[in-house]
Amino acid sequence: MGRNDNSGTHGPRPGASGSGASSGWKPPRQPARKPAGKAARKPASPVYRRRRLFVGAALLLVIAVAFGGFAAVSSVVTGGQSNSGGGAASSGQATLPAAGPETTPSPSATPTGNGCEQNLLTVTASTDKAAYTDGENPLLTLKVTNNNKVPCQVNIGTSQMEFLITSGSDRIFSSTDCQADATELVKTIAPGQSETANFPWQRNRTVQGCAPIEAKPGAGGAYYVFTARLANKTSPKAVFQLN
Repeated sequence: MGRNDNSGTHGPRPGASGSGASSGWKPPRQPARKPAGKAARKPASPVYRRRRLFVGAALLLVIAVAFGGFAAVSSVVTGGQSNSGGGAASSGQATLPAAGPETTPSPSATPTGNGCEQNLLTVTASTDKAAYTDGENPLLTLKVTNNNKVPCQVNIGTSQMEFLITSGSDRIFSSTDCQADATELVKTIAPGQSETANFPWQRNRTVQGCAPIEAKPGAGGAYYVFTARLANKTSPKAVFQLN
């Protein structure tokens, strides 16, 4: 009996050709598909762009008109309030001033107050005696009287007053020539009342600028004239005699 010889040549086996199982036949690969992306937007047509511009311009116009109307209404309301305030002020109602720090009175003798008239304030001059013996110094007095029917505030400080003595055309003495510190003094003078200021004269001469003068006013029965001034008001003359 013959034996089978395995060394014979056999035909190729499917899937086993070549040198190993990895070199076996493989089906052809399909090309990978790209993921579908978003469709590209088409450029807006000129008609569409013009429509959007028109709508935007119309919206801005509406906003501007609405804002202008609001401003006009506010202006009318504010103007009405201002006019009503002016009418109240003109009707004679007093407006209280806002509280604030105290201020220095203005250097003026002009009277202040409701109904206080300056021409009804009078200034007079007087001396304590009509004649003075040797060694006696005259006392000069300035008096301001309120002839109004209401109280008046008057500045009677030394910055507003002057005691002036003359003899004919000769200017003998003025309290302002050598005045060191001028002061302000505002007082309220009741109707019909007066305020006075006294100045003792030392029988000396003065000149503007306070230059020293050795000459003394003459005595021996000489007459002198005293005039008082308060701001822009001047008193009548007061005559006295030095013996």
